[in-house]
Amino acid sequence: MASMLLRSLPAILAACLCLCGSADPAIEAPEPVREFRAAWVATVANIDWPSKPGLPVAQQKAEMLRILDRCVELRLNAVVFQVRPACDAMYASAIEPWSEYLTGAMGKPPSPAYDPLEFAVEQAHERGLELHAWFNPYRAKHLGSRSAISPGHVSKKRPEIVRTYGKSLWLDPGDPATAAYSLSVVMDVVRRYDVDGIHFDDYFYPYKVKDAAGAVVDFPDQPSYARYKAGGGTLARDDWRRSCVDEFVRSVYAEVKRVKPWVRFGISPFGIWRPGNPPQIRGFDAYAEIYADSLRWLRNGWVDYWTPQLYWPIEAKAQSYPVLLKWWAEQNSKGRHLWPGLYTSRVQDGSATQWKPDQVTRQVEATRAQPGATGHVHFSMVALMGGRGDLGAQLKQGVYAAPALVPPTPWLGGKAPAKPALQAASRGSMRAVSLTSGASPWLWLVQWKHGSDWSQDVLPGSRREAIAPRADADAAVVRAVSRLGALSAPAIIQLRPQ
Repeated sequence: MASMLLRSLPAILAACLCLCGSADPAIEAPEPVREFRAAWVATVANIDWPSKPGLPVAQQKAEMLRILDRCVELRLNAVVFQVRPACDAMYASAIEPWSEYLTGAMGKPPSPAYDPLEFAVEQAHERGLELHAWFNPYRAKHLGSRSAISPGHVSKKRPEIVRTYGKSLWLDPGDPATAAYSLSVVMDVVRRYDVDGIHFDDYFYPYKVKDAAGAVVDFPDQPSYARYKAGGGTLARDDWRRSCVDEFVRSVYAEVKRVKPWVRFGISPFGIWRPGNPPQIRGFDAYAEIYADSLRWLRNGWVDYWTPQLYWPIEAKAQSYPVLLKWWAEQNSKGRHLWPGLYTSRVQDGSATQWKPDQVTRQVEATRAQPGATGHVHFSMVALMGGRGDLGAQLKQGVYAAPALVPPTPWLGGKAPAKPALQAASRGSMRAVSLTSGASPWLWLVQWKHGSDWSQDVLPGSRREAIAPRADADAAVVRAVSRLGALSAPAIIQLRPQ
């Protein structure tokens, strides 16, 4: 009897190991789902957050948490949070005053004291979301501003670089001191906050305004141009304007990479570079009107991701979403991330040109069908919070049925994380896996095997356990994920006998 038990012991141990969890069986998981899925959270004019100025701090925090929780519910993986609407700050800054959109009065701090950007970054990361800090580099006072200008505002401290244009105030892009000033603001955030990206939108030189007679008013930068010419400059005025913006964009990219190489820099330009590019395209000429040579920035690789605002429906021939997307993909010679902006707020907005929800889902599908495009950004979060028909349900049940990893950014380097260590567990009728690594990764990628089917979870790196979404999970393949999307070697564990 004893000899028979000894001969049977290996089989008994193998069966127990299989039931409790065996490491690294011969299982190969499918390629993980990767797609950048983000939404802009606009603070200017309280478009998205906070819902109005001067709310109690507890309500501000609660509204931010609802936004972040909704992102998780919809299986987004990033938020683009506007931290500098108009030379003001949605964070504690020694350079610029608190924003009126936060407290109701420019320069007035929140009470009790807290730092909204620090809070948003911490809470986003706890949920496995990236947070990109969104800046307006030149706008100094929004035309809809209602607050008195505080003594700490740039127009009071540095009036020599501020210009009045229409009903707004703008920094003068042609003054080298403007570039130095705005760069200092951006780098202050890069150094002090654990943001995942720095983001600019389409406001460089302002969109042109007209006087009472309907004539276009030229931006008042003649003194800066005269100094440039006196110093030996030879460019025509429009070319000089574009060159000033070019140099600023280049310097921001270089400085961000010098200080924190893993922080990605992205720009969301107007979706049309110039009419006629490609031939069927008509519309606003951003190159000539706001002096944004966005094509040059992309071709020179001065960005890590490119989010052209393709705010037109698929059916609009003169501004066709898929035609413009294809054109931008063809210009992307450096292979940067192409994540177009979608005008999601046009869905059932009550206007004469409102969209049906399926316009957005079809644009997501069209983006996936375009080689070189690997994500998208919704403008803006308010359209995803509910009340826009069944848009949220269509996204969650359709194009966002599975969670996705952000695509990797290999040109910024970085090492792959260590291979995880796993241990099987159970939570009632559900299978679970405990997760450990040498150091907490940025994220966990957990791929569950259900017979011949697979499902995917993306979890924050702080999590120490993954619970299978279905009771029939028979194995798990787990990888640690770095800040830039690099994957560790897979750790594999079998959860029940095959």
